Amino acid sequence: MDALVELIKIIVPASIVLYAAYLLVRSFIAREIDLKKLEIRSRSIETTLPLRLQAYERMALFLERISPNNLLLRLAVPGLPAKEFQQILLNEIRDEYNHNVSQQIFMSEVVWDLVRNAKEDLIMTINDAITDVPSEGTTIDLSKRIMERAMSKSVDPIALAISELKKEIQQAF
Repeated sequence: MDALVELIKIIVPASIVLYAAYLLVRSFIAREIDLKKLEIRSRSIETTLPLRLQAYERMALFLERISPNNLLLRLAVPGLPAKEFQQILLNEIRDEYNHNVSQQIFMSEVVWDLVRNAKEDLIMTINDAITDVPSEGTTIDLSKRIMERAMSKSVDPIALAISELKKEIQQAF
């Protein structure tokens, strides 16, 4: 019986010391893991921050380039039939969009939806405007109809998308 008591006197303190050592090592390892995660996140931010800024910049440029004012002035070819001008406008919008579609991974779903909706709204506006142009209409006729339709909207989808894009940038930085 004395041997059992002596064994318990040795095992209990040893177990307490072992448990304390385990807790210390576990907290040390957890702290090291947290520091590594923080370091990785910091390096990740260093890498992705310029890419995100570039994505926002490219989306702002895309939206500015497809705004009716800029698009019509940039692509206007006097005397061109309205139907041909419509195709030029639609091709330009789709090309610009396809060139920038990969930037969506750097922005929120809400902002990307606004960008996509602005593009689709402009395409619908152009397609609706061509219905008001006579068959012998020209670039100028179609441009006027597009501008009339764009100005008659209560909310400009492109301006809304740019505004939300700016807000997201400000929140992120």
